[in-house]
Amino acid sequence: MTTNATKFVVDEKGRKKAVLLDIKEYSHLLARLEEMEDTLDLDKAIRQKQGFRDYREVREELHKEGRL
Repeated sequence: MTTNATKFVVDEKGRKKAVLLDIKEYSHLLARLEEMEDTLDLDKAIRQKQGFRDYREVREELHKEGRL
């Protein structure tokens, strides 16, 4: 979701220093970034797999303990 009318903040020499985004585009970029971070966290967890348990097993245990 990029626009053709990208706006920049420039310094006194005309060098680009910042980008201006509308709120909708900024929100979209933040959401995409969060999705990418979640994906990287999941990939890392899978690579390190330390003690993963089946969801049904955990749910049954919580149910037996009365916590679900």
